[in-house]
Amino acid sequence: MIIIGLTGSISMGKSTVADMFANLGVPVFDSDSEVHRLYGIGGAAVSAISARFPQSVVQNGVDRQKLSEAVLGNRAALKDLEKIVHPLVRQAQKNFLSKVKKKGVRRAIFEIQLLFETGADKDMDVVIVVSAGREFQRIRALARPGMTEEKFEDLLARQISDDEKQIRADYVIDTALPLDETRQIVFNTLSAIDAQFTGSGG
Repeated sequence: MIIIGLTGSISMGKSTVADMFANLGVPVFDSDSEVHRLYGIGGAAVSAISARFPQSVVQNGVDRQKLSEAVLGNRAALKDLEKIVHPLVRQAQKNFLSKVKKKGVRRAIFEIQLLFETGADKDMDVVIVVSAGREFQRIRALARPGMTEEKFEDLLARQISDDEKQIRADYVIDTALPLDETRQIVFNTLSAIDAQFTGSGG
């Protein structure tokens, strides 16, 4: 099975591209959705986050806005949060991989925003980076509910630059293009990966 890492900086269009791959029949593990589940009422991360960031937990679930405020600009707090969340996400990834292997699928995608930053790229056969350019990124990011310039810059500071990610990628997908053009690039990229690993374009 071909294990594909899909990454890109904040608001570059990863989820859109992931959906396009899913529509082509490729199982996708969405790390951010998994974090949402971990933070939800009764989620596996709630107890530990409540102990470390008690102001961030409301009605047995994590308030992401309050948690974001608690770690904004605080590297020590962010490290504490990562120690809680990252192992839980990694376990969920292992469970996903085991499940899709049993189904005999040809390839699977792990959508992970901090793929390079966490060293998860070493576990991938192929890495795809999604990019749209800095101006598109800023416009998209600041249109998100609760996003501010300060928060946006703080998030960027935690991530490897877009240029560096593109250099380290096996494939780059441009989401600043019209959707149909991006969709075609996704199809072509999947065909190229199939050819790379199986010797055929199908």
